Amino acid sequence: MTDPVGGIPTRDEPAFPNTTHVARREYGELVRSRIFAVSTITLTVIALIVAILPIATKLVERGASTRIAVVSSDPALADRTVGILSTILNSSDDSGRFEVRAIPNADDATNGVDEHRYDAAIITNREATGRLVTSVRLGETMGNNALTQLSLGIFGVAVLDYAARNPSSGFQIPDTQVLRSTGGGGSGPVAASAYASRLIVGAVFGILIFLTIVIYGMWVAAGVVAEKSSRVMELLISAASPRQLVVGKAVGIGLAGATQVAIVLTPAILLLLFEDRLATAILGPDAGIATSLQALSPGLVLGFAVFYVLGFALYSLIYAAAGSLVSRPEDLQIIALPLSIVAIVGYLLAILALTGGITWFIRLASYIPFWSPFVMLTRLSVGRVEAGEVLLSVAILVATIVVTSVAAIRIYGAGVLLYGQRPGVRAYVEAARRG
Repeated sequence: MTDPVGGIPTRDEPAFPNTTHVARREYGELVRSRIFAVSTITLTVIALIVAILPIATKLVERGASTRIAVVSSDPALADRTVGILSTILNSSDDSGRFEVRAIPNADDATNGVDEHRYDAAIITNREATGRLVTSVRLGETMGNNALTQLSLGIFGVAVLDYAARNPSSGFQIPDTQVLRSTGGGGSGPVAASAYASRLIVGAVFGILIFLTIVIYGMWVAAGVVAEKSSRVMELLISAASPRQLVVGKAVGIGLAGATQVAIVLTPAILLLLFEDRLATAILGPDAGIATSLQALSPGLVLGFAVFYVLGFALYSLIYAAAGSLVSRPEDLQIIALPLSIVAIVGYLLAILALTGGITWFIRLASYIPFWSPFVMLTRLSVGRVEAGEVLLSVAILVATIVVTSVAAIRIYGAGVLLYGQRPGVRAYVEAARRG
């Protein structure tokens, strides 16, 4: 005990060695548990399935084609449309196979779409002015990628039809390359295939952070509740302070989570390293699959490590405080649900950034500390992020962790002091305020 400060007795609380002992205990118990082994095996299998999914999808869809029916009252226009669409849609190596055919009846074409005989029906006719009027009926099997190519093909039909009726010079189908500006400041644009790899890496990183925060955060809270219900906390609190216990738990369980992530990712990364060779061996030299690891960079890996550590630190402190508020395991789910919802919102925002682009709201969310571990990492994967933006997001997150740690440790200590009672929120707030 030290001299009282303000009438409240205090004691020395050095970070070591008690924090180290608590962290070692939590890490050892967790990695030796059956749930750790089962979850590691399950996640490893899922990671391998995700890694092999592009090849499996290509293998399943081998020989399949997108079927398009073309109808026109002018047989010559129908034949010209079929020929131009077939040339444009099948000109790209990774566009898939399109089967375009002319049929005489519009009702048969639209009914064929409803009955899944065709993926799309194109009804095209010419007005008296010479303008083409085209109606497209899409089926549920038509994906966005195929729809984009079909839209370009229809535009190409109009251009080439005009050129054929107004000959002035030869017209050739243009070679269009889609490049997207992305990456850190100063990096050049990337092709569509490279950007797709960035999407895959961003999604995988987002899922890993989300699962780690939710699963291991709940384990932090469950550990606190288990110690309170078994009265082990009464022994622990006599040997270590609340600060040492909270920090030790967060560090120990966080290291266990990092260990599991490393075990899960190692075989998946090894598989991805040889993804293109495996695709060539199974599907042939025209498989069209590039390794997804081309999107990885030292900066992106560093960003994942930083936001993984900081994000877990923030949520684990909150989960520890939440666990100290209840004494029965069955009450934990109720109090932990709001925390899970906050993490789910951050994850959904990250997915929105992957699919819908980087809007102003996504940029704002990348600075909000409870969401920035998900959203800023997504922006690093697929969007242009300046170094100052990353530093500002990290600084806000670190400041929030410092403030949260003070509140969480006091709430944790209050939960110990009020053990066995049924206090209200005011009692916890008062105990935490007094420290």
